[in-house]
Amino acid sequence: MRSGSLLTAADHRFAIDDFEPTHLRLWREGGFPERVEEALKELEDCHACPRNCGVNRLENETRACNTGRYAIVSSAFPHFGEEDCIRGWNGSGTIFFGLCNLRCAFCQNWEISQKLEGKESGPQEIAQLMLSLQDRGCHNINFVTPEHVVPQVIEAIAAAIPLGLMVPIVYNTSAYDALASLSLLDGIVDVYMPDFKFWTPEASVRLSRARDYPERAREAILEMHRQVGTLRFGPDGLAKRGVLVRHLVMPDQTEEAAAIFEWLAKEVSPDTYVNVMAQYRPEHLVGQTDPSGKIRYAEINRVPCRNEIEAAYAAARHAGLRRFDERRPRPAARAS
Repeated sequence: MRSGSLLTAADHRFAIDDFEPTHLRLWREGGFPERVEEALKELEDCHACPRNCGVNRLENETRACNTGRYAIVSSAFPHFGEEDCIRGWNGSGTIFFGLCNLRCAFCQNWEISQKLEGKESGPQEIAQLMLSLQDRGCHNINFVTPEHVVPQVIEAIAAAIPLGLMVPIVYNTSAYDALASLSLLDGIVDVYMPDFKFWTPEASVRLSRARDYPERAREAILEMHRQVGTLRFGPDGLAKRGVLVRHLVMPDQTEEAAAIFEWLAKEVSPDTYVNVMAQYRPEHLVGQTDPSGKIRYAEINRVPCRNEIEAAYAAARHAGLRRFDERRPRPAARAS
């Protein structure tokens, strides 16, 4: 058996001794049937995300997210690329949903977020994927890009619990989430893992075609924090409950990053756990030429320089944040 823990000395202040995934309590209390019913009502006149398209997705009508009654699953596998406290030694049980409610020009997963790649899957099929990942030793179920399929996620969890689902639920999102959907997830999600991409509407509309993204992200992160609080760990050092915020450092976006960190420290908590991500690279539409031969999104057509990464960390520390994800070598897997 693997010995030791991923907990650092600083983490012990945020440790949880006794933990049970929150969805199990909701199940015992009989809250899931009503929650599923309320979730499906979102699809009748769709307001599952801030786009508020108003189409009847129960009848397979589609609009912004191009997703009808059932979610598109692009892939499901144990993911070892997440934060240490999420991936652990057996991986995070990641289910990638296809399509998206944003149009990020730089999307690094654009093949699945902007193209129809994957399989339409009902709640029982997604439940079986969850159980398979749990059986493979994954520490959690990690729903990626779920903003537009919250009702389908709730259906799937409700189907998986009586079949033996026991691991925590991670909600891995752009933060372009509707408050109504997040309310439906209260008591179901253990760890919220939102991005906070942009601070200004100008950057948001240019790079993601969503002028209201900053406002919606602030609302969403505050609601997530209200539900689960700051990130806390089990004795093994794995994340069990709370919010983990990601910010992708991009070229020429230093002021955006500083404003985001200032808000997190003052309006959410200085104990907010943050991953300052340095892996941006030009992807998707960035660097392509328009009909006139002009380079599209030229201002972000490069990787961020070292000074920009260091400036982001400095801004976060100056704001008062002090809990940062630090990637360590992948821990050894447990012996069977």
